[in-house]
Amino acid sequence: MRSYSFLTRLTVFGFLLSMLPVLFIGIFSYATSSREIQSHVNKGKMQLLVQINANVEQILVTVNHTLNQVLNSTVLKRAMSNPLSETDFILYDNLRNELRHMQSFDTRLEDVILINRNHNWMVKNSGLYRFDEYAHHDELAKLIDAPGDSAWMLNPSDWFYSEENAGSPPCRYSISLLKKLPVSGLEKSGLALANIPACSLQDFLQSDGEQDDRLMVVGDDGRLLLHPDPGMIGQTLEAAGLKQTDKLTGDSGQFRTKMGQQAYTVTYFRSPYNNWTYLSFTSIRSLTKESDKIGMYTLFVCLFMLLLMLAIAWTGSRRMYTPVQQLLRQLDTGMTAGKKGRSDEFQVIGEQVRNLFQSKSRLEQEVHRHLNQVSGFYLMKAYQGGVKLSELGEQLERFGYGERIRSWELKAVLTLQIDSLEQTGYEKRDLELLLFAVQNMTEEIIPAERRLAPVTIEHTVVLTVGGASGPTNDFKADTYALTEELQRKIHDVLKLTVSIGISLPFRRLAGLSDAYREGLEALRQRLKLGGGIIVQYEHLNAGKHVLHLHYPYQSENELIEAMKLADKDKAKELLHQFLAQVFAAETSPRECQIPLTRLLNNLLVVMQESGISVNLIHPERGSLFEDLLELNTPTEIEDWFWTSVVHPVLRIFRDRQDAQYANISEKIIDLVHRYYDTDLTLEECAAKLHYNPNYLSSVFRKETGRSFSEYLTAYRFQMAKKWLAETEMPIKDIAARLRYNNSQNFIRSFRKQEGVTPGQFRETRGRTAT
Repeated sequence: MRSYSFLTRLTVFGFLLSMLPVLFIGIFSYATSSREIQSHVNKGKMQLLVQINANVEQILVTVNHTLNQVLNSTVLKRAMSNPLSETDFILYDNLRNELRHMQSFDTRLEDVILINRNHNWMVKNSGLYRFDEYAHHDELAKLIDAPGDSAWMLNPSDWFYSEENAGSPPCRYSISLLKKLPVSGLEKSGLALANIPACSLQDFLQSDGEQDDRLMVVGDDGRLLLHPDPGMIGQTLEAAGLKQTDKLTGDSGQFRTKMGQQAYTVTYFRSPYNNWTYLSFTSIRSLTKESDKIGMYTLFVCLFMLLLMLAIAWTGSRRMYTPVQQLLRQLDTGMTAGKKGRSDEFQVIGEQVRNLFQSKSRLEQEVHRHLNQVSGFYLMKAYQGGVKLSELGEQLERFGYGERIRSWELKAVLTLQIDSLEQTGYEKRDLELLLFAVQNMTEEIIPAERRLAPVTIEHTVVLTVGGASGPTNDFKADTYALTEELQRKIHDVLKLTVSIGISLPFRRLAGLSDAYREGLEALRQRLKLGGGIIVQYEHLNAGKHVLHLHYPYQSENELIEAMKLADKDKAKELLHQFLAQVFAAETSPRECQIPLTRLLNNLLVVMQESGISVNLIHPERGSLFEDLLELNTPTEIEDWFWTSVVHPVLRIFRDRQDAQYANISEKIIDLVHRYYDTDLTLEECAAKLHYNPNYLSSVFRKETGRSFSEYLTAYRFQMAKKWLAETEMPIKDIAARLRYNNSQNFIRSFRKQEGVTPGQFRETRGRTAT
């Protein structure tokens, strides 16, 4: 209670005392309001630009994500490998469905365009075109040949505007997301363009300020992407009236300039996502006009507040203690008995807040520890060649290695293994713990700026060391000295003998996995030289890097997929592509046998997993591998693979597929016969049979020659004719039972199908029966 009365008196006095500075501040603000207002307005404008950037980027990221899904879909991959024509209706229709799903109100996409220059076709909203016959063929072809695989750019809408709408497009320019195809291929022969009309993003530029205020967005090429005047889109900032474009440096900022006869404050923000610059122009005249009014308002408000607080200070001070009481009650469960007895509540609250900060620090340390584990796991995959080389530098940048890697001119991989635990006092079960100790010692001995984090891979400690630019021999000498020091200190501390392998120096991160293999190869020299050695790979293999054979995994996967789908033509083409890549590699004939036997082995594994016996394709007692190794020319090898392995297996998959298709079609027909008088749909059949609706549709059409809806309608008419001929059921009841909304729709459909109305059909069958 004593602390409560103290707080009350302190609050009343504080309010009265605090109002005096407020009064003086109000008077002072009357004279200096212009500068303060401009500062607040600039902050508000910066927040507005950040918000506009977030809203626009949300749309751009959504478009990018949905387009990536389309580009990685099976439908697009099939379309890119086919010369689309009128006969490929199902494939074209599936492709159009994929593109239509992207075009929603949220994304504001108007059109999604796909171009395949190799097969000379182009798909967009208005249909399928021959690419070389399209009006803007040359402009689009230049986009395919332009550098970079993905970019946002501003293009004239005339290039894409649908021919089914007459006249010129309502928006002269479109903001296009360009992605080259195929996504995973090295040679780009196609293009995907997701087009957002620039005018559709104009509502993001609505400003609540004066009429003279304006908002703009500028692309990284200096052209206007968004402008209050749509006619200015596509022009430069100079054309919009801004002359001091050289001041647009850094990620954000403000400066003053003149546009025409008026002075403006320019606030800009550069997006880290796509390097677009968002600009807000605020008229200084409007700021100064309002500053006098705001200054007077501030003065009157301060005087009013002073008088008001004199009246309610006592009552308000008592209520102000309520939040303190609530906070103390919330902290009551975490306080000890000693703390609860204290009269200084603020001290108790302060101690609890400090505990929260300590918990936050512990949590940050835990997160940092997990981050180190993730980075170590990624390095293990990188050494073993399990990551994409195009993403290696970016990922290492995220893990905090970017600056040191950029400072390294040369790099080398060190591989360290414990030679033996015999006569050391350790047991085999201590090996993992010893490797952990060696890894920690490596981190302590070698400075962080000269290495990446060491990792342990299959009882081998692996790390990458680097050095700044200089002679290669100096780097080799420094690296060797590091390994000697590391070997000596491990022996002194742990009483262990270790051997270290040193790879050849390399410059590009792409050589990381090869250098790891070189380090392991160097360690194998212990078989001849014994333990406790340091071996440099430059003394092996004539000082040349290990040969990195690029096995065509992608072609093999596509070949196996084509075999399982019983696609004969595609399988033959993919087999040819695979063997062409193998024979094109600069290897000796004996080394060329390795990928061939590897392909044969993988195909046999696929057969075994699918329950196909080798005797079905090779009834003879001889070995397929022996037959393969007896072949001498690429033509013989390709013909042998096709006739002896690929085509027989493909034929077995096709027979299984035909049997499966017939079984599925029979099940669908059975469902139609049982549920024809309900609102039966293909989706319901798919749910009952546990298949994808699109897959069922293609299977049913292939087996019956008709779509599901056509078969269902025909069967319903068959039942209608039976009821008309054999029963007195009213036509209205027949229509309702066959799920027609009204009898008139049924009568029109029946007459279109049979040439007569249901009543006429009943009369004809009735007379025939009589």
